[in-house]
Amino acid sequence: MSAQHDIDAATVEVIRNYLTSAATEMQRTLIRTAYNTIIYEILDFGISVFDKDLNLIADSPGLALFLGANDYGIEKAVEHVGEENMNPGDVLIMNYPYWSGTHTLDVLLFAPVFHDDELIGYTTCRAHWLDLGAKDSGYVLDSTDVHQEGVLFPGTKVYKEGEPDPEIMDIIRFNSRMPEKVMGDLNAQIAAVRTGEERLRELYEKYGGETVEAAIDKVLEHGENTARTAVEDLPDGTWSATGYADGVNREAGDLIKLRAEVTIDGDEFSVNFEGSSDQVDEPLNIPPGMSETICKLCFKTVTTPEEDSNGGQYEPLSIEIPENNIFNASYPAPTFTVWTGILGIDVVYKALAKAVPDRVPASTGGDLADIMLYGQNPETGRPFVEANNEGVGWGAGAAHDGANALMHISETMVRNIPVEVFENKAPIRFDQLSLREDSGGPGKHRGGLGIRRDFRILEPVGALSIIQKTRTDNWGMDGGDSGAKNVVVLDSDEDDFDDRVQVLVDNDDLHDGDGKHVGMFRGEFVPGEVISNRTAGGGGFGDPFERDPEAVRQDVIDGYVSREAAEEQYGVVVTEDDEIDFEATEARRSSGD
Repeated sequence: MSAQHDIDAATVEVIRNYLTSAATEMQRTLIRTAYNTIIYEILDFGISVFDKDLNLIADSPGLALFLGANDYGIEKAVEHVGEENMNPGDVLIMNYPYWSGTHTLDVLLFAPVFHDDELIGYTTCRAHWLDLGAKDSGYVLDSTDVHQEGVLFPGTKVYKEGEPDPEIMDIIRFNSRMPEKVMGDLNAQIAAVRTGEERLRELYEKYGGETVEAAIDKVLEHGENTARTAVEDLPDGTWSATGYADGVNREAGDLIKLRAEVTIDGDEFSVNFEGSSDQVDEPLNIPPGMSETICKLCFKTVTTPEEDSNGGQYEPLSIEIPENNIFNASYPAPTFTVWTGILGIDVVYKALAKAVPDRVPASTGGDLADIMLYGQNPETGRPFVEANNEGVGWGAGAAHDGANALMHISETMVRNIPVEVFENKAPIRFDQLSLREDSGGPGKHRGGLGIRRDFRILEPVGALSIIQKTRTDNWGMDGGDSGAKNVVVLDSDEDDFDDRVQVLVDNDDLHDGDGKHVGMFRGEFVPGEVISNRTAGGGGFGDPFERDPEAVRQDVIDGYVSREAAEEQYGVVVTEDDEIDFEATEARRSSGD
């Protein structure tokens, strides 16, 4: 129908921007009505609008790994339920990880949209819930089976023809330790998809189906053409890279291998994960929907980074994942801590950096460095869960230093929780929040710095960390070095951490403070103890001895680089008066040591 319908460019742009505006309004509705800080402060959600053929036609910035997963999840859900079984007013829920593309607490709500009794599209909203029947509060770190990770919904109607299903609502309510917040967030997501429904119908009423669908076709066509042209401008060839995840309670050297191979051939771009570790009996397997998202994110940043997303942009991309691969979780493999997917992004970028080193920076800090607290609120007596993603250093590029303390690229628009809000929600006080000196990778262009945040426990509380990049370095480029590793330091006047905390990673080779060094852990803490979260820095770019001495001096003044590191890593001697000793610097750099 739309292929034969004439439409002018101005109308196409009006309709395209209307769709984007609808997705943005869905986002605002969610933020205004959500009950938990993970959604309304951190922005841990993904919102997408699809046409009736399941092509992405608009999204709203949030967590990037959700947006691509929405593509995969909506296709699987519609396939399971059947388009013919959907009716006006329906809202469906999906969190089955092998279809939804993320773990069980990243819950996808979607609604079919009808106009004049004809299906015209779908609105979707995925957000992180606090609790849904998993074996543990917060995050499950030791599951060996998906059924330990929560109640599963494969595409189940929570609303049928405009009315809530009380039995499904009860299943959700009675399988949560925090039913009030979970039900509040469920209703917030329903409000978001309803907002999208209304706007999509308004668009059809204003312009008519033929015009809207002709505009969508033009948007998708332009997206594909633009992406293919961008791929053609990249060099042809095949490049591969390898990275590692810590795993759970593994012996030294027994890491989870993540391998990606990127091939560019004309206007086609493919990623193959062959050679990665097999699926494991730990909650670190990556659902195939997330693996596709990893590739879409990396692909978009080197092809159409400045344009709003649409399904046409991903037509040149293909993905190959062998069976029984860590990137292709299949039932009943546990998937709860999907941090390996975040590390997978850096592995794809590492391969791409060999193809276009001028367009891909060195490695980021490579993790989300999450600390999550849980327990009973001493003031209300009610259970609580609060989490805080942290910024890491970003990698330096061919012409710039890396940015300090930004969220990993997988998080896009995600934020951390303000200190005042977190201290109000959980029985803790922050003793320190600062940039982490000497964490940025040395280079002609320095890697960005990670952060240090110290949580002082005020009341008995449970805490966990999900860091998966503590035992291997990130990577620099063109002679640049890696930044400091992620680490969590547990400080106490007592020496009984091993009795109370499951220490899963022991980084005794790290030397930035006293205390027990760990990465992934879960345990109970008492007043007076301190959890010090110290995030990784980005990799450097170029020979550190070629860095402008004045830039090194300024780094010392700013507290980014210590005097000792300035001399050892950059060959620049900075005096106690913050001046450069040029004679000593020349001698130091000439020696090359």
